[in-house]
Amino acid sequence: MQKETVVTVISKISDRPVNLDAALVVIYGLDLGRKFDLTSGETLIGRSSKADIQIDQESVSRNHAGITNSREGVRIRDLGSTNGTFINDELVEGGRELRNGDLVKIGRTIFKYIAGGNIEAAYHDEIYRLTTMDGLTQIYNRRYFDEQLDREISRSRRYERMLSLVLLDIDHFKAVNDKYGHLAGDSVLKQLASTVRTKIRREDVFARYGGEEFAILLPEVSLAGTRQLAEKVRRLVEKQRFEFDRQAIPVTVSVGLAALEPFHRESGELVRDADEKLFEAKTTGRNRVMG
Repeated sequence: MQKETVVTVISKISDRPVNLDAALVVIYGLDLGRKFDLTSGETLIGRSSKADIQIDQESVSRNHAGITNSREGVRIRDLGSTNGTFINDELVEGGRELRNGDLVKIGRTIFKYIAGGNIEAAYHDEIYRLTTMDGLTQIYNRRYFDEQLDREISRSRRYERMLSLVLLDIDHFKAVNDKYGHLAGDSVLKQLASTVRTKIRREDVFARYGGEEFAILLPEVSLAGTRQLAEKVRRLVEKQRFEFDRQAIPVTVSVGLAALEPFHRESGELVRDADEKLFEAKTTGRNRVMG
């Protein structure tokens, strides 16, 4: 005898609590781009092999932090870790609710918290962003910069417009890492990016070029104007108070400049000229602008 089909009411995806679809995406560190779903209950983060999200770093405690996902919301709490848990560069004391877009830093790994109904769309958007942005400093990465450099050179030649390049490098950055630790070094890089970004126009391209080196591409700016900007940036960094764990860290930068010339046949030649001036700035005393 055939049984009757049971009528079941199925809730729409949009009716479900968005926090139950939450996830963390690695935006800086090993496993870049990896997504960790935050299922209901508690998710343990730590160095332990039993952790739900394992981070095998010396700066991470075995049981570092826990994230609780419930219908009331998603909360993170530090589990008495040695180096602390940070949300948007603020130390978590006790527990704290996570909000969409929050940056969670544990050790040297940075996660981005994603909440919302269409978690997969948000995840793919974030992956695309990761292809153009540096996860630590939240400015453009080398790949994006190289693409924009080729585009701007072509545009400058086509319309006979000026184009200048700035390369800046943190002085004695290895000494900062050796004396204060790599977490402090990461903090200096982030603070430097935030400081320099205040002087950047919307049409400029500011990127982390590699390690402690940064690049600024300035469309339609002469070499003289570029030199003025570079000197403002150098002074700004010199006067800025950089600190980590309430300890001041002196920071200066050396800067090299170059402007697009007819003899620059490839983008690499413009970069080479700016890099030569940067090297000159470093070898003649650092904390100066050359070009």
